Amino acid sequence: MDTKALLRVGPSELAAKLLERRIILKESLPGVIRNLEAEEDTLTPKVERMKKSFEGANIKVAKFKEERDLCQKSTRVLIPEVKEIREELIKSGGMISLDPKWKKKKLLEQIEEIEDKIQTSALDQKSERKLLDKRRALISENDKWVRDRKDSNPEMSIYLEKNRKMSELFKKADKSHAKMIESVSKAQPLYQKLSEASQELKEVKSQLDRAKELLSQSDKAIAHWEKRLESGFGEIGPGFRDLLKAKKTVDGGGLSSFAKKSRKTSKKEKSAGEKE
Repeated sequence: MDTKALLRVGPSELAAKLLERRIILKESLPGVIRNLEAEEDTLTPKVERMKKSFEGANIKVAKFKEERDLCQKSTRVLIPEVKEIREELIKSGGMISLDPKWKKKKLLEQIEEIEDKIQTSALDQKSERKLLDKRRALISENDKWVRDRKDSNPEMSIYLEKNRKMSELFKKADKSHAKMIESVSKAQPLYQKLSEASQELKEVKSQLDRAKELLSQSDKAIAHWEKRLESGFGEIGPGFRDLLKAKKTVDGGGLSSFAKKSRKTSKKEKSAGEKE
């Protein structure tokens, strides 16, 4: 129906249409509510299961992160201790058959430098993986050197033991880090599914609340339009204001509320333009 046709519709015809619509709505709402309640009953446990799965994945991430951080914290304490013992052994002559190549490479210093970068730099996963791979190779090389000198250097027992412990901690940290990354990868799609299901449940609940609200208002709305058709559209008592007041104003040559609003907006825009 276009604007001109709508303007030709009388108050009684319009009220009758509104009453008819309200009656149809009241009849259809119980079915709509039942369907929405069924959807809510299906979605609620689904969302709860997803929440538990996501929380479980996050617990795993936190656990592996804590294990990794604890190992790395311990290695940061051990590295300077191992370096100090090494220097004392070199000075006292307790570190015999020192491989010049190993000495030149300064494996411990390289491991320590990598550890500092991991702890203090904002690295993406690719850069962090490269550093971890490099650290793993250096630890393996250091382990080989330690094994080769275990029998020939009895005085190095403390140094070798701390080296072994340091190596184990690094390997354990790497393992925990790998498990943490794996858990994060598994948690991401769970989060996406949970977000979508939660949003769907939120929309269903919103529609259900609106449908229940409309149903609770139906009898009052039906009674309102029945009274209007019976008693007219002027002011007929509390809660029944004059619905034709605006029409009477326009018929008498006055401005409609839309025209008043348009004129007010136009004045504001003109005033703003003059100030500029």
